[in-house]
Amino acid sequence: MKSIVFFLLILASFSSFSQNQIQPGLIGFDVIRDGIPRGKVDTVKYTSKTVGNERTTTVYTPPLYSKNKKYPVLYLLHGIGGDEFEWLNGGHPEVIFDNLYAQNKLEPMIVVMPNGRAMKDDRATGNIMASDKVEAFTTFEKDLLQDLIPFIEKKYPVIIDREHRAIAGLSMGGGQALNFGLGNLDVFAWVGGFSSAPNTKSPAELVPNPEETKKKLKLLFISCGDADGLLGFSKRTHEYLEATNVPHYYYTIPGGQHDFKVWKESLYNFVPLVFKESK
Repeated sequence: MKSIVFFLLILASFSSFSQNQIQPGLIGFDVIRDGIPRGKVDTVKYTSKTVGNERTTTVYTPPLYSKNKKYPVLYLLHGIGGDEFEWLNGGHPEVIFDNLYAQNKLEPMIVVMPNGRAMKDDRATGNIMASDKVEAFTTFEKDLLQDLIPFIEKKYPVIIDREHRAIAGLSMGGGQALNFGLGNLDVFAWVGGFSSAPNTKSPAELVPNPEETKKKLKLLFISCGDADGLLGFSKRTHEYLEATNVPHYYYTIPGGQHDFKVWKESLYNFVPLVFKESK
């Protein structure tokens, strides 16, 4: 009997990581520090055959970036009311990354922040809930896989395999990250969904084959504020992953709303975990 109980405890600890393993961001984690090396943010254009025009993405390259070195890539997605500049304007991930690099907490990586609304007029204007604009977030999967990733891998010195690609996002982008990441395990090995929105597929659709997911996935990170009205989408995914013993991090932020305070803290906790086993 004792051996059975012990086995069940081991299984439970394997299926999800403790909330205590993730800590709130240290004071100043998102504040510009003087006297440290800084990364660079560029705005670049790529040709999208999916959409039929040129599209814009922003790209962060780390401090001491060199074209003579190869890097893994994180694709970081925005919410339904944002665009390729939303993370930069609302969350300043470049500051978070610079500070983490200064503390030697990150693997050097390139961060791509695209526009996840794959349509010719991809601006977040007018009725952002219009059916064509919402559908464009689904269309972005094709644009990402067939247009953007090949462009990045041609333009930048990146390592071209699934173990060196990560995808994460906030709200609508969190749903995209879970949908596209878990739906394309041959492309991505590291996945993060922050306050994932109702576009998130049902857990059984996200992970139809738990054994395959366990075998291929390096990291699955799910977070949300516990005062967020969308918490249920993250919670149901977590509960399914627990029931099917798929390893993952599940982090609920006390008092957290649907805002950048939660998303910055989520990014701060997610990125140090990424690419750690892919040297």
